[in-house]
Amino acid sequence: MKTEKFDVTGMTCSACAAHIEKDVSKLDGVKKVNVNLLTNSMVVDFDESKLNIDTIEKTVAEAGYEAHAKSPAEGKTLSSTKPIDFVQQEQQEIKKRWWISFGFWLPMLYLSMGHMFGWYLPPIFKGTENALIFAFTQFLLTLPIAFVNRKYFANGFKLLLKAAPNMDSLIAIGSSAAILYGIYGIFKMSYGIGHQQVEMVHQSVQNLYFESGATILTLITLGKYLESFSKGKTSEAISKLINLAPKTATILRNGQEMEIPVEQILVGETLLVKPGERIPVDGIIEEGNSLVDESILTGESIPVYKQKGDLLMSGSINKSSFLTFKATKVGNDTTLSQIIQLVEEASSSKAPISKLADKISNIFVPIVITIAIIAGTIWLLLGYPFDFALSIAIAVLVISCPCALGLATPVAIMVGTGKGAEYGILIKSAESLEMAHKIDTVVLDKTGTLTKGKPQVTDIVSVDDISEEELLKIAASLEKFSEHPLSEAIIKEAERRQLDLYSLTNFKNISGYGITAKIIGKTFLVGNKKLLEENKIDFSQFDGISERLAEEGKTPLFIADGKNLLGIIAVADILKPTSQQAVQKLKDMGLEVVMLTGDHAKTAAAIQSQLGISTVFSEVLPQDKDKIILQLQASGKKVAMIGDGINDAPALKRADLGIAIGAGTDVAIESADIVLMRNDLLDAVTAIRLSNAVIRNIKENLFWAFFYNIICIPLAAGVFYPFFGLKLSPIFAAAAMSFSSVTVVLNALRLRFFKPMATR
Repeated sequence: MKTEKFDVTGMTCSACAAHIEKDVSKLDGVKKVNVNLLTNSMVVDFDESKLNIDTIEKTVAEAGYEAHAKSPAEGKTLSSTKPIDFVQQEQQEIKKRWWISFGFWLPMLYLSMGHMFGWYLPPIFKGTENALIFAFTQFLLTLPIAFVNRKYFANGFKLLLKAAPNMDSLIAIGSSAAILYGIYGIFKMSYGIGHQQVEMVHQSVQNLYFESGATILTLITLGKYLESFSKGKTSEAISKLINLAPKTATILRNGQEMEIPVEQILVGETLLVKPGERIPVDGIIEEGNSLVDESILTGESIPVYKQKGDLLMSGSINKSSFLTFKATKVGNDTTLSQIIQLVEEASSSKAPISKLADKISNIFVPIVITIAIIAGTIWLLLGYPFDFALSIAIAVLVISCPCALGLATPVAIMVGTGKGAEYGILIKSAESLEMAHKIDTVVLDKTGTLTKGKPQVTDIVSVDDISEEELLKIAASLEKFSEHPLSEAIIKEAERRQLDLYSLTNFKNISGYGITAKIIGKTFLVGNKKLLEENKIDFSQFDGISERLAEEGKTPLFIADGKNLLGIIAVADILKPTSQQAVQKLKDMGLEVVMLTGDHAKTAAAIQSQLGISTVFSEVLPQDKDKIILQLQASGKKVAMIGDGINDAPALKRADLGIAIGAGTDVAIESADIVLMRNDLLDAVTAIRLSNAVIRNIKENLFWAFFYNIICIPLAAGVFYPFFGLKLSPIFAAAAMSFSSVTVVLNALRLRFFKPMATR
């Protein structure tokens, strides 16, 4: 099964997208099709043994549009290949059409409506005797407007004949009817002048519709220009990411420095990065140390100190010193390329909430055409003049807006996913974004999620005749040769205090107990109570302290010489600075918070009391974590699992929403629906808040799109005319339709102002 993305041109409304989806989905071998009106894109999952890209492109062309496969060329990458910006191209083309239309529309408006406002009109356009000049001049001014906007007619009538009408069809029928009626008026004038029927001439002058046809085309084009400009704003996040990677890199080959295109870098090659330059690919530092700004990837504004052996991510900025590093991931495997791919895929996907709008869009245009015909016919049967009935039908056609319905969901999804990427929150799909809004229970892994995942020395308690530093020095000297996970914490604390360690002899690792060794011929021990009991060393004076430390979730290590206890060093996996705040914010949002850990019940209870978590599952084996998730789901809960994305993979997959925290460069974790680049639980809070904001915005957009059409179509059809004398001119109908879709896009753009909660 292959997944291919296509750029699609020629779409103007959701009916276009629905038509393409329908035709492509009929092809043998197609599993799934998703057409996105906002991004002018299509994603197709298909069986390569039954179908090829050329056939898909040909099918789209037969439907009246164009599709171009978007796979990067051989040797190119997502980050280094500058894509064709179809949104920008469309914007420039529509802008040109708008200015030409506007240039002819202004004199047309002045000529046709100036007399209504008492504006000066040259005598040549006044009077019955000049009626043909007056009408034919309007016709000549309308022709250039119709010509530059011929795309509406070509596409609209073509798709109408294919029984798949779209928004262009509505515009083409409406404006054509107005222009043709104007031409009919010219013929009537000619007949009236030739047969001395002054009343016929006067009536024809009053009922010219050239200005309506020209205004429809001009205002629709203005609306499309504003819409395309706004749509361009929604994709800014992706554009910024694509432009992050440098086009060239300085590489060391055969002892020589050379500058090469970034796509030519190979894994294992050595690269050089000067202060101020961007990191071209992922790699490991071989020489140097520096501050590196990773904010564009992780959302972390403070530069990170990097030294030999540390990881560099493509797109980040080397701030302070010269670095030499070895490339580990290049091309589409780099962090930046994978982030771009994730954001693009999420932006192009559809949320379940959009299904209603899609269903309505599929039948919207045919229904509108039917309503227009029925409305015009009814007014004719009621005895109203033909021009009155025609204006009603045109107004119905023009005011109906399938665009607003089609854009309601994708614009919010694109802005939301882009905003998430800005804060280091990678949302894999629109479904994930919507699911985050439905979550009522959050399950948190302890190690690496709530805690740092690396034990640290928390307490040092020594007997009176030995200092803390001396006790730590003895313990670190012994632990230096131990492979126990807690050893690293003691050694790092000694390094932090810059202690010189003792030389050892007779080192012994006693499994399950601790270690012993000799320092200057004297035996020392570091370990648990069992080790002291085995060596008959009295520890009663520290019994209360060790119990208290254990209750606080800390592991006490006893240090003794051959005869006496010297003290206790407590080691614990401490909470991250923001964990308590994050848990409280989750609770404030009305979510039930559950902690899941493989630790002993006493250790889990200590963390539970510090964070105020009501439900804890302790001593859970990694393979049993997903069973807990299943148990919670069986009780009717919508569960989000937040873990490190590796040990918690089964639980992340089982949960309704899997959130991988602190995933670093592994942004393609298959088990997670949302990937948090930073090792900060507050980002999970931000992800859920962002989901709430996006879904709220989508609901607002759908409401206004439905409300607009429900109110405006009856108004245009003249439903309120018998009661209140309200009748909508085709000109005002065109203006209303133009700005309805723009309003939806502008509302979605408010999401660009979304910000995470301020931290304490």
